[in-house]
Amino acid sequence: MSVITEQDIIDSVADACQFISYYHPEDFVQGMVEAYEKEQSESAKNAIAQILINSKMCAMGHRPLCQDTGSVNIFVKVGLNAKLELTRELEDVLNAGVAKGYTNPDNTLRYSVVSDPAGKRANTKDNTPAVIHMSVNNGDTIDITVAAKGGGSENKSKFSVLNPSDSVYDWVMANVREMGAGWCPPGILGIGIGGNPEKSMLLAKESLMDHVDIHELQARGPQNALEELRLRLYEDINKVGIGAQGLGGLTTVLDVKILDYPCHAASLPVAMIPNCAATRHIHFELDGNGAVKFERPSLDIWPDLEIPMDSVKKVNIDDLTKENLSQFKSGDTLLLSGKILTARDAAHKKIVEYKNANKPLPNGLDLTDRFIYYVGPVDPVRDEKVGPAGPTTSTRMDKFTKDMMEIGILGMIGKAERKQPTIDLIKEYKSTYLIATGGAAYLISQSITDAKVIAFEEMGMEAIYEFEVKDMPVTVAVDSEGVSIHTTGPAKWRTI
Repeated sequence: MSVITEQDIIDSVADACQFISYYHPEDFVQGMVEAYEKEQSESAKNAIAQILINSKMCAMGHRPLCQDTGSVNIFVKVGLNAKLELTRELEDVLNAGVAKGYTNPDNTLRYSVVSDPAGKRANTKDNTPAVIHMSVNNGDTIDITVAAKGGGSENKSKFSVLNPSDSVYDWVMANVREMGAGWCPPGILGIGIGGNPEKSMLLAKESLMDHVDIHELQARGPQNALEELRLRLYEDINKVGIGAQGLGGLTTVLDVKILDYPCHAASLPVAMIPNCAATRHIHFELDGNGAVKFERPSLDIWPDLEIPMDSVKKVNIDDLTKENLSQFKSGDTLLLSGKILTARDAAHKKIVEYKNANKPLPNGLDLTDRFIYYVGPVDPVRDEKVGPAGPTTSTRMDKFTKDMMEIGILGMIGKAERKQPTIDLIKEYKSTYLIATGGAAYLISQSITDAKVIAFEEMGMEAIYEFEVKDMPVTVAVDSEGVSIHTTGPAKWRTI
């Protein structure tokens, strides 16, 4: 019997982490192309185009699809008859593969995992440990699925124990309506039904590893209750009108996946986990014949697209003031040039601590009349000024917005909707909120001509940078009158 070596596992997992960082699954690309071709909402079509352009650029340039290169999920089935040659626990070997993949100097990936989650939250500096699920079968191979899940989509996961007489359909639809756009649609919705609490969550996550095949199901018709539920949810979720990036449109989900398991007669556990526009996973087997070799997809699966420029306004962000922000209306597409600052959760928290202590910000940092971009970029390689630098979910910064407005910021750039109290603040302070396309991180980074850390360097990707940008594509999400595209857009396209 052939021996499966420790090094083969490490090298295969490392290569898998690299591969999925810049290659979308082919079935996902095909689903996005179909969504682009049928989309009638101009804003949503533009967003899908940016995601597809970014996807092709990443496939060609071997750089991450999203700046959030995810926490790693690994599903492992170990054959009882497999012959393993290991010097340490299999879990340690798998994590060694993740560390090797994420620290590859040719394509650095962002380290997002922190230890001591309820305490110091210290970055582990190699994106380990992965979340590993192991099982056994009677085979003689190791079956492995590696996935990278971004925080924006993971944060939208839902779980509940329903009464046996309750409707899973109603529960899913209610949660989709409340989920917003922070998970970066269009994507895939995974649902787990039954078992117990942890089993239903695991089923939902596992379902996301399957192929996009909803159109095949539509063509042949459902053959059981789960397939009927899949089709009904797929069709009705897309009728809600959320659309790409929550801008309003025809496609919110590319597919709905469901796995189930028997459960106690007194309960109905149900879980829901979305996969975002940076869907990343791959499956392989090791049989003792060396490390796996992944086949590169043909570039022909990506269409040649360009962002329409007919109604785009070019804006020098350095010339903006409170008085002239009113010229921009919700839904406008802008190309920004000039200097912006970055800040995420940790930086916002520190800024507010300085404000409350009446202390000046470090290094002479002045936020007055500046735009803040919610981003944690990937480190640069070779001649890059910065690595992929797409937006993070803005609602996490809502609790800091009043303080930031009082300090004097001019506006904000992020992704997805803002909560109503934040929209009210934007209107009160005559500010504005712009969104960049989540899932277009490498494309966005091409508009960043210079980048330097100016505060909190010790926080890594959470540090405050100053970016100089040229023609950075954004959409006005909330204008100075408090009109939100995430309210008006879906309302226009909602048919249910």
